Amino acid sequence: MNNSRSESYAAAGVDITAGYKAVELMKKHIARTKNEGCLDDVGGFGGCFGLPLGLEEPVLVSGTDGCGTKVKMAILMDKHDTIGIDAVAMCVNDIICCGAKPLFFLDYIACGKNIPEKIAAIVGGVAEGCVQSGAALIGGETAEHPGLMPVDEYDLAGFAVGIVDKKKILDNKRMAEGDIVIALASSGVHSNGFSLCRKVFDIDNNPDSLYAPCESLGGKSVAETLLTPTRIYVKSILALLEKVDVKGISHITGGGFYENIPRSIPDGLCARINKADVKVLPIFDLIAKTGNIPERDMFNTYNMGVGMSVVVPASEVEAALEILRANGEDAYVIGEIVKSENEKIEII
Repeated sequence: MNNSRSESYAAAGVDITAGYKAVELMKKHIARTKNEGCLDDVGGFGGCFGLPLGLEEPVLVSGTDGCGTKVKMAILMDKHDTIGIDAVAMCVNDIICCGAKPLFFLDYIACGKNIPEKIAAIVGGVAEGCVQSGAALIGGETAEHPGLMPVDEYDLAGFAVGIVDKKKILDNKRMAEGDIVIALASSGVHSNGFSLCRKVFDIDNNPDSLYAPCESLGGKSVAETLLTPTRIYVKSILALLEKVDVKGISHITGGGFYENIPRSIPDGLCARINKADVKVLPIFDLIAKTGNIPERDMFNTYNMGVGMSVVVPASEVEAALEILRANGEDAYVIGEIVKSENEKIEII
């Protein structure tokens, strides 16, 4: 019995030719990220990367993450060329906390409909993040999910691998009372706490109000400020590690100060943070005021203007600040390490 019904993948909502076009459009971006470890071009079934020589006991360090609901801001603003920076930043900033140098990155984009120009713009942002961190973009996947996701929506995640000599893996066991906590300023909200931002600013129901210039944000709109890409600290930290005895590093992401700083503090010690010394960015004051959010909750959710913290000996503080500032960081002291059997962080 003949079946006159004709079906195709395109009729089911998946456009294979759009995928081919997207790959061609993104190749120019990927080319910017090539480094000495790249062994092949994008398009194969696996990305190949040669490990660097000269390490006594090379250890691979991996990290994977996404951008959370910050993607919603990119979709609302129809601006897709920076969200990829966030995807890279969330992975490589974690890797550098171990003292590892990022080697390569892979991205994963799930979308309701593959619009090649949009996908290429997203990958362009990923490539920029890779350039900023020195990682090669050696592969990825764009998955079209008709029926599962609305046609104009997408999500983005990534995976990074770095390398460090085993003897140089940061070990907080050497941290001691009297060590100093240095802050590296953030570029904004980065990529955490956006579900709360959406609620505070009623983004889902009243997005138009986000585009008006805001005096407290220096004339920028809330939308523009929230979409500011996550700062990537890799090259600054690598420069610091060459010259200074770094005792610990914390990437201030979801959970803010209270969750992330203690992750680099050993038992018996505590990071005592001087609240008055933290350079809180205007966007956080606006979030707190608009949402009537208690100060502790703010420090337990957001980076508050500190994207990364570094612990160094008191004798090397000035050298550390000089190196970080020479590498473009707004770096300053926010606290010290004290003895404590109860808490690993105090904000006073």
